[in-house]
Amino acid sequence: MRKDIKTSCQKRLSRIEGQVRGLAKMVEEERYCIDIVTQISAVRAALRRVEEEMLKDHVSHCVEHAIASGDKADQRRKIAELMAVVGRAER
Repeated sequence: MRKDIKTSCQKRLSRIEGQVRGLAKMVEEERYCIDIVTQISAVRAALRRVEEEMLKDHVSHCVEHAIASGDKADQRRKIAELMAVVGRAER
């Protein structure tokens, strides 16, 4: 993983962690349900952005390396991993 991507993801995940703590507090305080659901949607969107950043880095680093290596087995493995995770993400 590139250092700038790691730093960016760590910052995003720290913010998400704070959002989740805020959600727990909202539930504890019995805040209005729609406000809680709205915040849950915001957390999910933030997680999707981290996921997208990680996938882009994976393609530009790990998959690209497998292609450049010429190792067909590694190429197939990396592509299969990528397709599996994309399939799970769409559910």
